[in-house]
Amino acid sequence: MREPGTRIRFTKALAIFALGLAAFVAPTRAQDAAKTPATPNNQQQGAPAQSSAPQKPQTVTCTVDISPKKFSPALTEALHLYRTGKFDDSAAAYNAIISSASGGPDEVLAYTGLARVYLKQEKVSDAFAAASKAVALTPGKTPAITALGEVYFRQGKLQQAEESFLGPQRVCDIDARSYLGLSRIYRATSNYKRAKTAVDQAIKLDADDPDIQRAYMNTLSRSEMVKYLRNYLSRETDDDAEHRKHLEEQLEVMEDAGRQHKPVCQLVSKVTATQTPLETLLAGPNQIRGYGLRVKINGASAKLILDTGAGGITIDKKVAEKAGVKRIAESDMRGIGDKGAAAGYFGYADSIQIGDLQFEGCYVDVVARGSVLGDDGLIGADVFENLLVDIDFPDAKFKLSQLPPYPDEAPQQTSLESEPARESHRHDRYFAPEMKGYTPIFRFGHMLLIPTAVNNSPDMLFAMDTGAFDNTITPAAAKQVTKINRDENFHVKGLSGEVKDVYVADKANLRFAHLKQDRQGLVTFSLDNISKALGTEVSGTLGFRMLILLDIKIDYRDGLVNFTYTPIGARR
Repeated sequence: MREPGTRIRFTKALAIFALGLAAFVAPTRAQDAAKTPATPNNQQQGAPAQSSAPQKPQTVTCTVDISPKKFSPALTEALHLYRTGKFDDSAAAYNAIISSASGGPDEVLAYTGLARVYLKQEKVSDAFAAASKAVALTPGKTPAITALGEVYFRQGKLQQAEESFLGPQRVCDIDARSYLGLSRIYRATSNYKRAKTAVDQAIKLDADDPDIQRAYMNTLSRSEMVKYLRNYLSRETDDDAEHRKHLEEQLEVMEDAGRQHKPVCQLVSKVTATQTPLETLLAGPNQIRGYGLRVKINGASAKLILDTGAGGITIDKKVAEKAGVKRIAESDMRGIGDKGAAAGYFGYADSIQIGDLQFEGCYVDVVARGSVLGDDGLIGADVFENLLVDIDFPDAKFKLSQLPPYPDEAPQQTSLESEPARESHRHDRYFAPEMKGYTPIFRFGHMLLIPTAVNNSPDMLFAMDTGAFDNTITPAAAKQVTKINRDENFHVKGLSGEVKDVYVADKANLRFAHLKQDRQGLVTFSLDNISKALGTEVSGTLGFRMLILLDIKIDYRDGLVNFTYTPIGARR
């Protein structure tokens, strides 16, 4: 379910040109897979809940004062500066309060506010220090522990974040941003019903917080969202210029969708399942660098790279012109690289055909710069989120079939998820009986984040990315577990140009789901743009050169993935 404001404007294309391919290790025993109970009692980084019948949470009834909180004039001014995006001034105001205070509520609130300012400025270490000082003054209490939870969330420590949000609520220490934090946790774990309940509580407690406002409007229907977003954009907020522009673009697209007077990207063919070949994409005469899908856009054929690390459908300007795609709104798109955003626009296609499935009235992204990989464009696997996706790399087949219906609901009309808002019934994660062996993962928009241990480290979050040519790890993560060295033989290039600083990590043993792989020479470069866009730390990618050995089944609806590895000698 992709909702307004949550579509991450980060179209990723990634090529890595290097030597060497490490061997993939056969699956470990099933009991070695992640077996975490329903939240909150997660393991390590917090693999998402796996149970189809999670334990009923303990109910605590609290009496809450929802009247506006009163702060000192200095705190009120610092908070106003934060909520209107004047972060440098807000940080100075909070530091002035800290310098003049001698303990007490104002100092706690100042450290708490300062932590949030630093998070907005991407100064995560400083945010952790500020939040920790607030917690030291009031251990385990809001708002300090809530601010620390927000820092944990940004660090990718989702289990610690969840406990920081939940703990105070168990003793009726209620804070609006604790509910905001929980709503983010629940969305990441595909518990959309619980996320809606949490954000509704947050908006009741503090309707003036722009961070809460954005989370709340993400839960509205398209028509409600259009009205809310118009009002939101009419006033000063804490959004930076890039994100505000993104919201304005999304508003234009939603307004256009409302004028269509018909369902968006609705399936019109009678079939509900299809199978189509994966098209080989070559980097040279004998080197496969990816697989793509043959797609018809308004009847014009295009070969699009199948990319689980990208969102929606992105096509080259020439393809769009050939297909007669209608321009709707200007848009910039970012990707891997250091040259900034690529110019483009949102477009509207009358029809899209993939295999035997045909859809009508779909939105696509068009990029003027073109794919750095020299192809017609990208198709994110998330566009099939209403279907069970089966990427069978060993047999070079792409399959789509219906997802198991929820126990209390009839099957829904299938659609291709190509536009930024859709009315939908909300459910929490459902483990259908036939998906008992699937691994629960975290979902952030189109990104699927897999808890991954490196050299027996605590779990880090790695993006499953069929569009990345190889596994990668960030320098910060690599330095925790191994040594890194600069290597001029590696060149990394994405939609935003070439990456300047590329390193190579020494030996790395990767463990995710029920699989492991030993690697030498793991490519290392920053994924800061992705982490900032998602709001949580992405420590690496599981890329094509490893994923090509697997049959991957993805249930986007419930945040579930199944990896099947068959040794080459055992294949038919």
